[in-house]
Amino acid sequence: MALWDVLKLKPPFLTVVVYFSYNNFLCHVTFSGQETTFVIPTIYGRKGNSIYLHGSVKSRLMNKVKEGIPVCISVAMVDGLVLARSVFHHSANYRSVVLFGKTIEVTDDKGKNEAFEVITESVLKGRWKEARQPNNKELNVTAVMEVKIETATAKVRTGEPVDEKSDYELDVWAGVLPIQKTYGEPITDELSKRDIDVSESVISELTQANLNTL
Repeated sequence: MALWDVLKLKPPFLTVVVYFSYNNFLCHVTFSGQETTFVIPTIYGRKGNSIYLHGSVKSRLMNKVKEGIPVCISVAMVDGLVLARSVFHHSANYRSVVLFGKTIEVTDDKGKNEAFEVITESVLKGRWKEARQPNNKELNVTAVMEVKIETATAKVRTGEPVDEKSDYELDVWAGVLPIQKTYGEPITDELSKRDIDVSESVISELTQANLNTL
């Protein structure tokens, strides 16, 4: 088993954190309001030491974080269930990062479009050039925030279960049940033109996912 923490990383040491947030696009943003603390799940994109968030200009998250407040962003991926011989020592293999920084509102159209591209490509590489890009109306009703990562923590667990010495004699199966990201068959929108093939970005993602599961 390997279980370790990386605490209070600062640039340029964030290359370690980059590995853990790679190939993921869902995060949880935590911020404090006047009376309580909020945790909001949202899609994000990362470029260098910056995280980009977007949402409706009317959303609670966007209205609060545009004030330039400190936020905490967490990203986690579960890689497997760790099944021990005793209930107490059950665990999970995972990768996680917690990022800390302050928000900066992106207001110009060029900056917004660059952020949208980063976010779109984080969800599905190659999709930005395939789909119609935002028009002025869509830019006006969407807020974009940049969070420059100031510090971060990372936590990872890998390996097999660790039991009490006496429990290794028990007739209980123990080991790791891996969890892998997979996709189903693409489902074409019923309103799509019949002669349109599945996008190259989708085919590429499916191919890569299949290779990763071999």
